[in-house]
Amino acid sequence: MLNTQWLNTFRTVAETGGFTRAAERLDLTQAAVSQHIRHLEGELGPLLIRRTRQIELTPAGMALLEYCNELEQADRRLHGRLADADACKGEVSLITPGSIGLALYPLLLDFQQQRPGLAVRHRFAPDQEALDGVLSKDYEIGLVTLKPDDPRLVAEPFMEEPLELVVPAGQCPHHWADLERLGFIDHPDGQAMATRLLSRRFPGNPGVRSLPVNGYSNQVALLLEPVARGLGFTVIPQHARLCYARQEALEVADCGPPVADTLWWIHRAEWPMSVRARHVIEYLHGCMAQPSQTRRAA
Repeated sequence: MLNTQWLNTFRTVAETGGFTRAAERLDLTQAAVSQHIRHLEGELGPLLIRRTRQIELTPAGMALLEYCNELEQADRRLHGRLADADACKGEVSLITPGSIGLALYPLLLDFQQQRPGLAVRHRFAPDQEALDGVLSKDYEIGLVTLKPDDPRLVAEPFMEEPLELVVPAGQCPHHWADLERLGFIDHPDGQAMATRLLSRRFPGNPGVRSLPVNGYSNQVALLLEPVARGLGFTVIPQHARLCYARQEALEVADCGPPVADTLWWIHRAEWPMSVRARHVIEYLHGCMAQPSQTRRAA
């Protein structure tokens, strides 16, 4: 790593065009300026062509000056990212499950509209992809349904997300045979979610795998369309159902005490969360604590 004071001296010499003027600007002696340049040339080779009234940069000197400029720009970007004054400027990147993501994304757009300097980058993904995305630093924050035990991650609780048994309107099941008649609309987490919820509603049932599967979708926003058309039932998180437009075509079966997942915010443990990300999380906490019908008005 090159000495930053030497680099600053070299850059000032290049900008002022001489050792004397550089020494005056930096409040150094001319001998100190010459010493800094000699140190750099000892590591990088000739940087300056010294003439009577001016200096000229060698190709190596031009490359070093470009490097100095890049360092200055990187320093400004770093300070900008860390400064509270820029808390509402720049990018916030997050990765969440599709169900809660459907509820959060419109709120994130509201937040961005109120802060024109902010950019939101949001991806829907299952737990493992969210973990990988945060660990690889592709996303600053993520939401997962299982609290990770990886020491590289910090996890903070966000909210509970209940599971729901969703059926076509007017076809609420009273017996396991009613589910067999309806058929299951599966999704990537469907078998696991249905097993957890249906064991509560229908104890001693022969298992989700015994049910006929009438459809499958990996797009949570589209999953309820076959249910609304009477093609089967599904088990999904509550937020996925609340974001579906045709609520009148659906019915939520009573399954007794709720079965819910705790959603966890995660971020890398090695450095503090950015002020922008913290503001986003606080905003979303406040919005999701309100009744669903009043959230968009917040």
